Amino acid sequence: MATASISRASASQCHNLFPRFYALRRAKFRDSVCPSSRVGRRNGILVCCAPQTPTSSPPSTAISPPALSGQELTLCFGSYSIPHPKKVEKGGEDAFFFSGYNGGVIAVADGVSGWAEQNVNPALFSREMMSRVSSLLKDEEVSYDPRSLMKDAHAATSSVGSATVIIAMLEKNGILKIANVGDCGLRVIRRGQIAFSTSPQEHYFDCPYQLSSEAVTQTYLDAMVCSVELVKGDILVIGSDGLFDNVFDTEIVSTVGTSNDVGNTAKALAELARSHSVDLRYDSPYSIEARARGFDVPWYKKIFGMKLTGGKMDDITVVVGRVESL
Repeated sequence: MATASISRASASQCHNLFPRFYALRRAKFRDSVCPSSRVGRRNGILVCCAPQTPTSSPPSTAISPPALSGQELTLCFGSYSIPHPKKVEKGGEDAFFFSGYNGGVIAVADGVSGWAEQNVNPALFSREMMSRVSSLLKDEEVSYDPRSLMKDAHAATSSVGSATVIIAMLEKNGILKIANVGDCGLRVIRRGQIAFSTSPQEHYFDCPYQLSSEAVTQTYLDAMVCSVELVKGDILVIGSDGLFDNVFDTEIVSTVGTSNDVGNTAKALAELARSHSVDLRYDSPYSIEARARGFDVPWYKKIFGMKLTGGKMDDITVVVGRVESL
């Protein structure tokens, strides 16, 4: 048995170094990337996506919502974070923000750990980025647009480092607007099924797209931008890759169904991810994709039936939002 490990590359390492580790993302999520400049209604769900990179497959939208009633909607929030076991004293490198402003805003940033190799605290960039998101939220130039907010928050962040970032903003009419750079993720759960999911962006294994203090890096223009029509009762699960690399979508759905309290749900999901991440025998989403990509134990171990297994230890951040009427 062998376990998967990770130390993600910073922006400079992404551009200048051959990948030394692998960071694995679920292929089925990648299949749900939105086509360029497409607006339409698929199976009853309004989806508008404008990615900045070439893609070929439609978004994952399988559940048909009831007709909109015209009522104003808002989000009820719950959150929970668990730092990497080796980063507990520093509080981990994830940061998040949520607000009830307008219909509700959720943002998550995952500081890229590769900066530690340059004696830079990876948490500083992600934390300042979220602080800027908070302070600029009501700015007129942002116009309640997640990509504009990402642009201004990134420009205002002075800390050295980089982070993957996702921002989701719900309008009171039920339209959820999303801007995502990297491998933080979002799931919309409706009537016990995944109705929508974002897809990770990466240069190659262990190097996700990221907003950075460096000049040569991704910007808000590289964000995957989507709009999704929500209805009362929908559940949003937003988190860093520490959640999605350790917990399958089926587990997320079943966990969401065990409690009506969003705080308890967020805690349950984070603790499930932590449990899986330290389980050497758990066949995680991370290890399954590793084997699919050709990363496995040596051939002589395969003779004895061994394979690459285990979760991925990482910072884990989960924010859960329930759509409610005002």
